[in-house]
Parts: sequence; C-alpha cells; structure tokens
Amino acid sequence: MDHEGGTDYEGGNADTGGADGDEEVPADVVSKVERLTRIARSTPDENETTARKRRRDDLLEPYGFTARIREDDGDAVLVLYPEEWRDGDVVRTDRIEDVSRAIEVSLEGAGDPDDWSAVDEHNRELVAQVAKRHGDVHGANASALADFVGNHYAKRIESLTGPELSEFCTEYFVRNAWPSPAQRDVVEESIELVYETADEPVPEFRIR
Repeated sequence: MDHEGGTDYEGGNADTGGADGDEEVPADVVSKVERLTRIARSTPDENETTARKRRRDDLLEPYGFTARIREDDGDAVLVLYPEEWRDGDVVRTDRIEDVSRAIEVSLEGAGDPDDWSAVDEHNRELVAQVAKRHGDVHGANASALADFVGNHYAKRIESLTGPELSEFCTEYFVRNAWPSPAQRDVVEESIELVYETADEPVPEFRIR
C-alpha cells in the first residue's frame, strides 16, 4: 500500500467534494490538486515531483486539509482529509467524527481529455519553438512560464488567465525564476511571443 503522507487512513466513500456548494475544499481546488498529483506521479524528475507535491500542499493548507495516495487492490486513490485527523504521520481514528469529510478521487484512467503528461510535453514544445524563433532570452522566460504553469496550475500555457499571468510576472518570475536583467527587460514581450507561437490571444495582465 502506498502511504504517501505516512498515514494509515483507509478513507470513506466521499467523492470530489460534493456538488451542493458547501464542500470544505472547493471543487476547483480539488481539480488542481488532482492534476498536480497525476503529474507528480508520472514525471521521472524527482525535483519536479517534489515541487508539485509542495504546490499541492500549499493549495490545501488554507482549508486545513492534507493529501495522500491509497492503493486499493492496485487502483490508486487520492485522499484529501482534515489535517486535524493526523497526529504526526499517523491518522488518529479517535479524531475522526465524520468520515464523509474526506474527499476521494480515483487516479486510474486519463482523468482528463488532455493527458496530464501530454500537458507538460505540449508546454515544453511551445518553449522550444519560442527559443528557436526568438532566441535564448525569450526561450528562458518561456521556460520559466512553463515551470510556473506546471507547478501551480498543471494546464496548457495558453489556458492561463490574465490574473494567473499577472501572478507569474509579479510573484513567481521575480522570486523563483532568478531572471537575468535581459530577461526582466523583455518578460512582457516573451509572454506575447509565447501566445503568438501558440496562435492564441494574450489575456490582459500586469507585470508589476
């Protein structure tokens, strides 16, 4: 049994957070956590796996939830459950008042029309095209954008919204990408070139 997260919780019969609007973890957050988990499980790069798990934890933290993987007869299930149930690395069954609070998502099958590993492959191909057409500086910025998308949203670059692009420019790029002065000077143009290469309109975003 794969006890990612180190717990012995076997889970209940809850699904992906309910459809009645009163779920503890919003459905869009569950979806992002599922995407990050699928990519973390499929990537061969240990650093990328760690980054996606860390981002998954960051998404769940405001709701007081944590995540683990449970294997049910060979079928992987993502289990999200309240942090308060856990004592260190072990779930205390005496702390579980309502097992239905747990959220379970099967990780078997594609889970999305756009296969998870294919999403990252698509983004990296887009980066390569930008670098080939427009040079290394724009290519480096496109690569940083692909890293951001993979670690934080697990979707195609051209699917980013304006606020998400703003988050990349104002937070991730300046704090995590370690850009050179040349990269900083052209980051807005780089993003425009990424969308031009993808043949998609650029959402409105801010760079500072």
